[in-house]
Amino acid sequence: MDKEKNHLQKDEEYEIDTLTNDRLIKGHDYDGIRELDNDLPPWWKWLFYITIAFAIIYSIRLFVFKAPDLIQNDEYQKEMASFNASNAVAKAGKTFEVKLLTDKASLAKGSEIWHKICAACHMADGGGLVGPNMTDKYWIHGNTPRDLYNVVTNGVIAKGMLSYKDQLSDKARMDVVSYILVKLQGTKPAHPKAPQGKKYE
Repeated sequence: MDKEKNHLQKDEEYEIDTLTNDRLIKGHDYDGIRELDNDLPPWWKWLFYITIAFAIIYSIRLFVFKAPDLIQNDEYQKEMASFNASNAVAKAGKTFEVKLLTDKASLAKGSEIWHKICAACHMADGGGLVGPNMTDKYWIHGNTPRDLYNVVTNGVIAKGMLSYKDQLSDKARMDVVSYILVKLQGTKPAHPKAPQGKKYE
């Protein structure tokens, strides 16, 4: 009897929209807007439950087990240690040797850098566009590995070429220089740009 009474009381709190079948709360309307009392979609509820479970697991790992991969200070200290170690090597006077590289790994890396960065101005086949032709025997700033390495490192601001010393490591700059001299020099591009600079045999 009490159950039936409670059920009737609950039904008296709501009315059903005859058009949409939405359950409306009686007495909850303002300016023509009626308040609904529909259940949330099951997918939303499960997503909410999952986020709660994730938060509990995350908190236990962080505050109870002190998981190192979740503690930002540990990551910061690790990166700073790596940075300080790199600086220590540099300060010790270790210098990079500029020499032509011919191994497959270096040339493959040089090719990757060339097509990603250099091809925009020199064309993928090295024939030249905004930048000069890299396949002929004419060079504006010299044709030795050291000459090209200096150009890539310092750039040629007057010609619009950026310095890549802060974007590419010493090894990466040497890789792309080696790719130019080993793989592009002497090839026949589809539309070569007119020679520029001094001819080197």
